[in-house]
Amino acid sequence: MNIFSRIIEFFSGGFSRIVSVLFGRGRWMLIVNGLKVTLLLSFFSVIIGTVIGTVVALIKVAYVNRPKSKVLKALNTVATLYVNVVRGTPTVVQLLIMNFVVFASSSNMILIAVLTFGINSGAYVSEVMRAGINAVDYGQTEAGRSLGLSEYDTMKEIVLPQAIKNILPALGNEFITLIKETSIAGYIALQDLTKAGDLIRFATYEAFIPLITVALIYLVIVLGLTKLVSMLERRLAKSDNRR
Repeated sequence: MNIFSRIIEFFSGGFSRIVSVLFGRGRWMLIVNGLKVTLLLSFFSVIIGTVIGTVVALIKVAYVNRPKSKVLKALNTVATLYVNVVRGTPTVVQLLIMNFVVFASSSNMILIAVLTFGINSGAYVSEVMRAGINAVDYGQTEAGRSLGLSEYDTMKEIVLPQAIKNILPALGNEFITLIKETSIAGYIALQDLTKAGDLIRFATYEAFIPLITVALIYLVIVLGLTKLVSMLERRLAKSDNRR
């Protein structure tokens, strides 16, 4: 039976079938609990990824400005290696390594998944942040230093606020990608939203309804986050126009 036939069956027959598959024997709670896990993973992974990405980006930018510093050279080497390794290997492999090698003795799957997705996201966020910082005219930095601000204060008060405005769309896309990547958490037996759909499929021998339901929930989350990012962009644009 092809996909079009399944869609026709889904809309024609099937309200009672949908109720039976999703709500029979309390299976809807699998979806609810899976959604909670997905949102939890996404929230804390975004925080970790943002922190790591910002630190790595600042190290890379600082090294460009002070290439003779031995400390920055060492840190830049580590940061570059981190970015290349993370971006050059599949996320699912990183997740398996963290679970079966790095944290082999741990049973806290949530922590393992959050660290994996956070570290993975940090590599991509760092490149986005670095591009945003480099896009700010260097004259802004010089102006800050001429006013007596330290390098730290200049970056904090002048450069980073402008960089964040520049990179907001790209940063939003990275967070959306991260939310979708959490769907592989089931590889370490973590019952996220995708795994919940899979469990319903195993229990009912019905693939279309639970998987379409999961896909629609992801779609709603992504569209909501996209709308939020667009609202933030418009708000920042209005604040710039008022100045």
